[in-house]
Amino acid sequence: MSDNELDTSMFGTQLAGTETDPESLEKQLGLYQQHLAELPATASEIDRARIQLDIAETLLALERKEEAWSTAREALNVFLQNEQWQEAVECCNVLFQTEQPASLAALGQGVWLAVTFPIQPDTTIAMLQHVVEETPDDSDGAAVAAMTAHYIADIRAPEDKHHSLTFLTQNILGQVAKRHGNVSTQAELDAWLDKLHLKDPKEFLPRLATVLEVLVQDEWWFDREELRNKLPVH
Repeated sequence: MSDNELDTSMFGTQLAGTETDPESLEKQLGLYQQHLAELPATASEIDRARIQLDIAETLLALERKEEAWSTAREALNVFLQNEQWQEAVECCNVLFQTEQPASLAALGQGVWLAVTFPIQPDTTIAMLQHVVEETPDDSDGAAVAAMTAHYIADIRAPEDKHHSLTFLTQNILGQVAKRHGNVSTQAELDAWLDKLHLKDPKEFLPRLATVLEVLVQDEWWFDREELRNKLPVH
C-alpha cells in the first residue's frame, strides 16, 4: 500500500483479521448471524446493531449488496437514535458502497456526520476520499473535500497518528490540485489554495455543505439542526 492510499481495514471496507475468499466470508457471515440469533433478550439494541453492521460489511464483501443495504440501513437508525456517531458513519460507508439508488445520499450524510462529530479521523478521511473519487476532475468539490480531510487530520488526529494522517491528506490534496489545476510546485499549490479560497475553514466548510446538499438532495434521514444541538458546544 502506498503512502497516499487509505488502509481500508481500519474503516470496515475489509474485514480485519479474516480471509476474503467467498468460502471464508460465508463462514464468517454464518458466525455473525448465529451470534445475532443467540443474543439474549436483555441485550441492548446497540449491541444488536453492531452485529448487524458486521453482517452488512460481510454481505458487502460477498457482493450481496441489496442485503448489505437493508441490514446497514436498519443498524444506522439504531446508531443515530443512540448517538453512536462512529458506527453510524461506518454504516453510511457500507450503504455508499452497495451502489444502490440512494448510495450517494448515504455518502453525503456519512460525511456530514463524520465532519460534524469528533469521530475517528481516519474514518472521516476515508469518507471524504470517497467524495474526491466521486467528483469530476474539473469540479471544485474534490478540492473542498480534500482540504477538509487535511483540516480534520490536523485538528483531530492523535499525536501518534498526526504525522501519518496529515502526510496522507497532503498527498490527497496534492493529487487533486494536480488534476484540477495542473499544480506541480509548492508555489503553485499555495496560489491554487488562495484562488479557490481553501485556506480558511470558515470559507471551505460552508462550501463542503453545498457539496453534500448536491449528493443528498432531499433524502436526508435525520434533522441536522437537531443533531447539531447534541454537540457539547454549538
